[in-house]
Amino acid sequence: MDRYLITQTLPPFFLALSVVMIALLLERLLALFNLLAAGNNHLFTFLGLLTTLTPHYLGLAIPAALCVSVFTVVRRMSQNEEIDAINSSGMSLIRLTRPLMQLGLLLGCISFLLYGFIQPYARYDFRQSLYIASHTGWAPRLQSGVFASPSPNITIVADHVDLAGSRLKKVFIRDMSGHKERDITAKNGQIRLTTNDDSVEIDLQDGEILTIPETGAPTLTTFDHATRLLVEASHISPFRKRGDDERELTSHELIRHMVRQDTQIPFSSLRAELHFRLARSITIPFIPALAAALAIVRKRQRNTSGLIIAFLILVGFDHILQFGHSLVDTKNASPYLMTWLPSFLFIIGCSALLASKSGLLLTAKALWFRKPEASAPQKEQP
Repeated sequence: MDRYLITQTLPPFFLALSVVMIALLLERLLALFNLLAAGNNHLFTFLGLLTTLTPHYLGLAIPAALCVSVFTVVRRMSQNEEIDAINSSGMSLIRLTRPLMQLGLLLGCISFLLYGFIQPYARYDFRQSLYIASHTGWAPRLQSGVFASPSPNITIVADHVDLAGSRLKKVFIRDMSGHKERDITAKNGQIRLTTNDDSVEIDLQDGEILTIPETGAPTLTTFDHATRLLVEASHISPFRKRGDDERELTSHELIRHMVRQDTQIPFSSLRAELHFRLARSITIPFIPALAAALAIVRKRQRNTSGLIIAFLILVGFDHILQFGHSLVDTKNASPYLMTWLPSFLFIIGCSALLASKSGLLLTAKALWFRKPEASAPQKEQP
């Protein structure tokens, strides 16, 4: 039975995880596309930014996908009367939910590694990549027939420029660097960032280079393909080191800085971030209990209000945790009151709801209020 439940839950879990990830990434994808187009970045820059964003949204998508998958499986079993058949064999709803909660425990451990060790590095890598892509230097926006000077020694003009401003036709470049004058003409050209995203270059096809030195005769060179450096990005200061933000620190680094107090980050910020990560990880195993309890419906009932209620509870709980994290960080509030109290209430609420649906509370109530039976009178011994 446990193997059957897990095999039934995993396909909708991965499907829901993919759908939620796409939905969460969609808005950021549009912003990254705009950044890619504005800076003439390589496709590899976009892929790198997208990769660094994945751990952050994966941490948000795992609880939602787990809730949807468990709710879907239990709802289908309830409508097909499989749960009634299982209960008639002596297996309760709590026993039925045990493998699902074990799956939640595994996902909680994965989320703990994700929140505490993967996301800090991914967040720093994203900020670093975004800084490089945004501050590489001259992001050209050429127009047809308009002279542009990406640097003091270079002037460029083209007869035709596409709407993106990067593909050129009938290009003319005058380069006055190195105590020489170089007049370059080419049939086609394309402006782009270098592979390491630290400079701007132009690829030229089918052209000529007229070199006029200070002394001596000029020379003429023809080429089929040539690359010229337009702007160097050496003036860009290197990106800061990791660790200026508590969200960029791993969990053991948070604990180390809290003990040693050897960082400029306030102690309250370190404490708030550590408790927030632990609370989010510990509550994930109890999401199947919530979803399974809300998935049990009456016969021939087809509404999906239970899934909406589950999502409202999860979203509300996540906002409460974030609000508590903010109070612990800025107002130096107690993390046990603002973070752990809502977490324990969530755990107790999910467990009580599952126990209520399984009939355990009614059984306990009946046993608690049961009147003692009167004992039969004993016969007198002669």
